[in-house]
Amino acid sequence: MKQSKTVFWIFLFPCLFTFTFTVLIPTISGLYYSFTDWNGIGNDAGFIGIHNYITIFTKGEEFGKSFLYTLIFTALCVVIVNALAFGLGMLVTQKIRGRNILRSIFFMPNLIGGILVGFVWQFIFTQVFNSMAKTLHLPFLENWLSTTTTATMALIIVVVWQMSGYMMLIYIAQLQNIPDSLIESAKIDGASAFQRLRFITLPLMAPAFTIGLFLTLSNCFKLYDQNLTLTNGGPSNSTEMVAMNIFRTAFTQNELGLAQAKAVLFLIVVAGITLTQLYFSKKREVEM
Repeated sequence: MKQSKTVFWIFLFPCLFTFTFTVLIPTISGLYYSFTDWNGIGNDAGFIGIHNYITIFTKGEEFGKSFLYTLIFTALCVVIVNALAFGLGMLVTQKIRGRNILRSIFFMPNLIGGILVGFVWQFIFTQVFNSMAKTLHLPFLENWLSTTTTATMALIIVVVWQMSGYMMLIYIAQLQNIPDSLIESAKIDGASAFQRLRFITLPLMAPAFTIGLFLTLSNCFKLYDQNLTLTNGGPSNSTEMVAMNIFRTAFTQNELGLAQAKAVLFLIVVAGITLTQLYFSKKREVEM
């Protein structure tokens, strides 16, 4: 018994050590600096109480716009990514030729770094789309990154393209756990394809939907790489997301104390939304 406890702590220690020094200590440090006027240079951080938080709520129009934009962007991406990923999962679990190749192709974008993805798609939206617009006489393809609407559409396309393949694997794993005998019984009873999807597949997919929604939600909220390389927050900061706003406050304006306060508020809101989503998803699983 004593030996098993020793082995347990030996294996647990690396995880605790990593969590402490990469998550716990930085979080506590960030919370402390949010109550200071630290500019990131030197160790001169004067305690100013909740002044940074008051500044955010009274003079933080840019942060508010970025936060609202991030909420809207995340909501759209969560729906589109998971719907497409589920559709791809349904496709590659059918008995079709080349389904393993299709899985690899759909998953491949997830292996490319966000910075590289942003630059590649920036070239597509600026150079390729403009050339297509002139050649095919399609004016709506011109200057896609020059307006808020089209720049937002471009960001959504990039995120959906990169994340759908990864989420697809989660749905594939759950789809393969659905007993074939259950589907066959429904067919024998005369259930149509839509009825099998609605009354058998979707209820049994609830655990996968919970995981997929959680991962998509968290990844979209903290999106930075693609936002930086694709639009850089433009035009006129209209596509600036919260992560970029916090970064610019910290390293462009040299107001790390204010940036930490924004990060703390961002953490609280994201954690609240995520926990709420998990609660209702789990509750839905139980009801199903």
